[in-house]
Amino acid sequence: MSSASRPAVEDLTTRARIRDAAIRRFAADGMEAPLRAIAADVGASPALILHHFGSRAGLREACDEWVLAQISANKSEVLGPGGATAMLTQLAHVEGYAHLVAYVLRCLQSGGTLAVRLVEQLVVDARAYLGEAEEAGTVRPSRDPEARARVLTEMALGALLLQLPGRDEHLDLSELPAWLQAYSNRIILPLLEIYTEPLLTDPSLLDAYLSTLHQPNRSSHA
Repeated sequence: MSSASRPAVEDLTTRARIRDAAIRRFAADGMEAPLRAIAADVGASPALILHHFGSRAGLREACDEWVLAQISANKSEVLGPGGATAMLTQLAHVEGYAHLVAYVLRCLQSGGTLAVRLVEQLVVDARAYLGEAEEAGTVRPSRDPEARARVLTEMALGALLLQLPGRDEHLDLSELPAWLQAYSNRIILPLLEIYTEPLLTDPSLLDAYLSTLHQPNRSSHA
């Protein structure tokens, strides 16, 4: 890259400040937070945001990439058998990361590229640690390990999203770590019961379903 096309140091700093302000504003007020609010947070103008990012979509893409990179860099230290909820709860308690967790939750709430990428990565992680637990003998093998990992991930994220305020309602970032911890504490007992003591005492429903999987597809002979 030539020196003429390389952004100045001041531009890079301004771009980072706008990006960080946008992450916090989107986390607190939802993904529809206006650009003028973000601009006010950094003492700039909406035109300056467009100068650096081209569009609102460009700003969101920059925020998504930054947050995903930060989550990925720290995931190995916080992610374990507790799954998605445990990862977000623990990460929110890492100093300075609560706003990133809130941003992730807002992305999951509104959908989009980061939501899809994050869910898929969490499924991969869940598949990996459940496989390790199977080998250690602490988790039962699954007939479909991929499907089990996906269901557990989607259940955890879906339940968590139900606790969030509406998409356009304010989320107090300073209260998020305590809020997530309280939520985790509330679900630990029932989850351990479900995982340790099967909800159904009779396997007949599972047996009946499994029997249908081995039946020929009658529709193909119609």
